Amino acid sequence: MKRREFISLIGGAAATWPLVVQAQQPVLPIVGLLRSNTETPEYIAAFRRGLGEAGYTDGTNVTVDIRVAEGKRDRLSEFAADLVRKRAGAIVANTNATPFVISATKSIPIVFVTGSDPVAAGFVPNLNHPGGNVTGVSFFNEGLISKRLEILHELVPKAETIALLVDPNYFRAEAELHELDMGGQALGQKVIVYKASSHQEIDAAFAAIAQAKVSAMLVGLGAFLTSRRHQIVQLMALQKIPAIYIARQYTEAGGLMSYGASAPDAYRRAGVYIARILKGEKPGDLPIELPTKFELVINLKTAKAISLTMPPSVLARADEVIE
Repeated sequence: MKRREFISLIGGAAATWPLVVQAQQPVLPIVGLLRSNTETPEYIAAFRRGLGEAGYTDGTNVTVDIRVAEGKRDRLSEFAADLVRKRAGAIVANTNATPFVISATKSIPIVFVTGSDPVAAGFVPNLNHPGGNVTGVSFFNEGLISKRLEILHELVPKAETIALLVDPNYFRAEAELHELDMGGQALGQKVIVYKASSHQEIDAAFAAIAQAKVSAMLVGLGAFLTSRRHQIVQLMALQKIPAIYIARQYTEAGGLMSYGASAPDAYRRAGVYIARILKGEKPGDLPIELPTKFELVINLKTAKAISLTMPPSVLARADEVIE
């Protein structure tokens, strides 16, 4: 072979090397993360932490595909279908998104994160042995409404009217209202319900609350209300209404007090479950994870700002006090 021909042959082969290397790059498994409302950064960060604890890093050995429907139900269906078309290795979904993902696939592993009772919601038939392609984590906020109402009643024992702000589009809103009714009857307490599923409706609800001279408030469940926590907390402060919330994110944003399990920790544990599934475990064999601790967090700065003296009995039960 002539020298010029040999050099040309080597050059041609070298030109194909990047293509060969590129072809050998592994395709990273896709994990879809589907939320019904505004993306909550601390939830996403906690989910990534859980993945990291189990050896997975987004962009290195897994691709996290985040989809946020911004409150539009038709987009939940669209996003779920698209993740199925992309052959995601697993899908994580919040409460409102979970039914859409379950309808979209019976084979791709699903890990839900919910504050609801997943059996009552119809997500799984059994907590210990969910079976099929679905498992998840519940921080069980549903079922704590009566407890929150009890704490609020202890805080403001002479309150004539207590109100609940609820998202009517929340998947388990009817169950939430039923529990509230039962709790109100047990305490002999009148409770008025205000519904809001947009930031404009929240403003309108608080205008009506001012007219009704509400003495104290509960804020209900769901991703939408949590995503609007800063707006809600500010409106509470303007009207100087004592309120109890479902999670510490509210008290960190300036809310008076919260009682519930940690939603960010639930997302962290969902990340660990996803990693176990990617390593070969079947979702139906993984029991539903439940919270082990519920915390009462009190913001004394807010109490002072609304001229409220916190009863020693309530303060003594606090797991954390923000001063």
